[in-house]
Amino acid sequence: LFLQFVFHTYTTAFTLVNGNGTPKAEEYSLHQKQIFLGLGAVSYSACIGALPLAFVNRYVLKSSFMQLVVRKLLPAPLLGLTSAFTVAMVRSPEFDNGIEVMDRNGKVIGVSKKAGEKAVMETALSRAVLFGTTFFLPEVLMYCVQRARLVKNPRALGPVRMFVIMSVLAGMLPVSFSMFPQCGEIKRADLEQEILSSTEETEFFYNRGI
Repeated sequence: LFLQFVFHTYTTAFTLVNGNGTPKAEEYSLHQKQIFLGLGAVSYSACIGALPLAFVNRYVLKSSFMQLVVRKLLPAPLLGLTSAFTVAMVRSPEFDNGIEVMDRNGKVIGVSKKAGEKAVMETALSRAVLFGTTFFLPEVLMYCVQRARLVKNPRALGPVRMFVIMSVLAGMLPVSFSMFPQCGEIKRADLEQEILSSTEETEFFYNRGI
């Protein structure tokens, strides 16, 4: 639970710092609201992430199948989903208030909730792919290493596993960041009517955040 909490706290803080800075509100402190949402998302994600292992330990489920599912197969998709969830929660004001959209010359045309939704969903998906793959692929590679008996000393498996995880993470970072462009594009038909009435542009752009 503690390690899950630390991990999600870090990723939530990263998301908070690197989101789109457009949303503003007078009736409440937006930054304070995002911090509360982030704390809630971190607590929920940490509990969900630790629950399967706690369940296995609590009911002493030692069958090889249950151990395989809970320790090897389940963590990767669960971590990917909870990582996407924290992004959506922390950046939810972009759903509510919208983000700035610009024309091809960089001139701000208006504030769009639909662009905000698109930016948050793209970022959440890239975060899910990043951490889901980072924790799934090393398990597959380590299984191949152990099956082929490439590592003779059992004590060396720990350092090898850590090296594999760091290598996959280093490779997945540029992949996840490049899944969607930093300067996202949204079509005219996907924007609100009040924005369209003020311009004849057909393509609009927004800062997706990371």
